[in-house]
Amino acid sequence: MEDIRDVLARHGFFFKKKYGQNFLTDANLLGAIVRDAGVDGETTVLEIGAGAGALTRALSAAAKRVLAYEIDASLQSVLAETLAGCENVEVAFGDFLRADLRALEAELGNYRVVANLPYYVTTPVMMRFLEEATRCLGVTVMVQEEVAARFTAQAGTPDYGAVTAAIALKGEARIMRKVPRTMFMPRPNVDSAVVRIDFQEGRIPVKSVTAYRAAVRCAFMGRRKTLENNLMNAFRLTREQAGQVLAEAGIADMVRGETLPPEQFARLADVLFLRGIVR
Repeated sequence: MEDIRDVLARHGFFFKKKYGQNFLTDANLLGAIVRDAGVDGETTVLEIGAGAGALTRALSAAAKRVLAYEIDASLQSVLAETLAGCENVEVAFGDFLRADLRALEAELGNYRVVANLPYYVTTPVMMRFLEEATRCLGVTVMVQEEVAARFTAQAGTPDYGAVTAAIALKGEARIMRKVPRTMFMPRPNVDSAVVRIDFQEGRIPVKSVTAYRAAVRCAFMGRRKTLENNLMNAFRLTREQAGQVLAEAGIADMVRGETLPPEQFARLADVLFLRGIVR
């Protein structure tokens, strides 16, 4: 295949900072990402951000079907060339965050997400699959190394946050490989990593997913405040009521929310739900 730089130049393409465009071109790395994602001949893939189509083409060679979203319409002629002959690929030009996910899932069936995500959409895209998706089997994403650390952090560490706890409710996140900045075009200012998250329904049982999300938001609304104080502020509880909630959840007094593992968030969420504090 012709060097992607030559293809881009021939089509008069220029990189747009607003889209956070950093393309991958190394065939060995692209093949490794496809393997990291567990894509095979039975897999339907939803790719977010086709870019110049290098990863899309690698996915096409391994998958049953690929639907790739691309927000930059100026890449249409580039993708028409780089994806020529990829009969199992469809490219949808538009903003994935505005797409009707329910209708999309009804059309796709079970699928896996594979993406090289720009920093500015990493969290909103991830939260969409964590909170809205019902047919997604898992997500494999290239993200900045510091974001990968947050996705896979342990409770009580500086990288542990609300997104970590949100991921843990639905799946297990693993860093599959580190990717140096030199592998991208143009070269970004940070290194990246490939993270794979396999979804498992009911991985951490909760009586209410809404209550779990509320408990997590509450815990991280003030990282240096005690969970008791955050409960009082978030749910308008008295100190006595907040203390009772913690006691019923088996959580020690004066604990800070960022020290709780996901399983304890689940217990806290169940108490909030059973007491009618959160529905």
